[in-house]
Amino acid sequence: MVGVGLIGTGFMGKCHAIAWSAVGAVFPDVAKPRLVHLGEVNEELARRKAGEFGFAKASGDWRAVVNDPEVDIVSLTTPNQFHPEMAIAILQAGKHLWCEKPMAPSFAEAEAMAEAARKSGKVTALGYNYIQSPAIRHIGALLDEKIIGEVNHLRIEMDEDFMADPEALFFWKHEAASGYGALDDFAVHPLSLVSVLFGRVASVICDMAKPYADRKLAAGGRRAVETYDIASILMHLENGIAGTLQVNRSAWGRKGRIAIQIFGSKGSILFDQERMNELQLYLTADRPTEQGYRTILVAPHHKPYDAFLPAPGHGLGFNDLKIIECHELLTRLAGRPARLIEFAEGLEIERTVHAMARSFEEKRWVDVR
Repeated sequence: MVGVGLIGTGFMGKCHAIAWSAVGAVFPDVAKPRLVHLGEVNEELARRKAGEFGFAKASGDWRAVVNDPEVDIVSLTTPNQFHPEMAIAILQAGKHLWCEKPMAPSFAEAEAMAEAARKSGKVTALGYNYIQSPAIRHIGALLDEKIIGEVNHLRIEMDEDFMADPEALFFWKHEAASGYGALDDFAVHPLSLVSVLFGRVASVICDMAKPYADRKLAAGGRRAVETYDIASILMHLENGIAGTLQVNRSAWGRKGRIAIQIFGSKGSILFDQERMNELQLYLTADRPTEQGYRTILVAPHHKPYDAFLPAPGHGLGFNDLKIIECHELLTRLAGRPARLIEFAEGLEIERTVHAMARSFEEKRWVDVR
């Protein structure tokens, strides 16, 4: 039975805890893990969250989780700037690692994490849960079948509005220490979909923008915003597909949008994460009198939807994707093939993001490799 440690108990920490708790019930082909040790910034918070999440032990020092001999794998869900030190320590302690995205604020730090993973020989899964969607998996199968012919153009967007309010206070995601902004906080998710559906990005040109130059401080006064909430990218993929990527953390009305438009020689496919239990398919093979986008509802024959529900159209949710990701991770730990983005593959996503940032700084097209 796998012993689990958790460092960080915010939004994603709770998602990981739910996944670890539910994975055995949803997927009986893996053994239920043990929730061993939870780490937070202080003892009081750690004890409270351990009680809520069901962990046996709690510590106000993350190193106690790393050094616990009962912990086999650690879920790392802290803010991005803490990933490098913690991830490397976890791997050097001989633990497997489930780390939230992005890997690190700088590419050098991401490289150091990937090298630590290589040396450790441990499983290092990154939190790219959108690749686990039954709809995305089915889109991949349709592309493999070339049902829409040869793909020539890809448009992908990610938008949310949690930074749209100009009166909202300055917080850590506005600091340069957290990264570039929407580019690495958001763009990595659509890039994970590009990676599993189409392969690597070859070249990019990027523009970034700040909708608000400064933010109010809780203690009074204002502080300059150091990150960019908006990024727009043109890209060419290694397989010749032309694409656009747009991300915005200040898009009023958008809550969890990852919209994909895939255009081929014989049709097109549309998907939007805000309507994650359906996709749209247009085929030129249909008779002209019936041509149009058809709506395909996710159902039990779109694996692994059937592990959750026996009836079509009832719908999965965000946390269910995390449970699927957890199952893939446990499958990988058991030595079987799994659908995961590990550190080696994740480093290529980081490389693409940093090429985009370099393109913005240098105002030119940049080759990713």
